[in-house]
Amino acid sequence: MNHTTEHAHEAGSKKLFIWVWGWLLALTGVELVLAYQNLPLKVMLGLLMTISIIKATLIISYFMHLRFERRSLVLTLMPALVFVIAMMFIVFPDSLRLALMRPH
Repeated sequence: MNHTTEHAHEAGSKKLFIWVWGWLLALTGVELVLAYQNLPLKVMLGLLMTISIIKATLIISYFMHLRFERRSLVLTLMPALVFVIAMMFIVFPDSLRLALMRPH
C-alpha cells in the first residue's frame, strides 16, 4: 500500500463519520415523517427524491471515501451518476402511464 492510499483512508475521523451517520439518521426520520403526511403526490415525490439524493451524496462522499479521493476519480464517476439519473427520467413517464391505467 502506498502512502497516498493510506492517507486517503485516514482522512476521515471517527467523529466525522458519527456526525455524517447522525445526519443520515435524521434525514431518514424526515423521510419517515413525510411518508405519513397527506401531501400531493408530486410534492411528496419531489421531497423524497431530494432527500434521497442528499443521503446518497453523503454516503458516497464519506462512507465510500470519494470525498478523500483524487479529483480525477470523482470526475470519472459523476458523469456516470448523471447518466443513470437521466435514464431514470426517461423511464418515469412509462411508470406514470401504467399507474394511470390501473383500475381504481
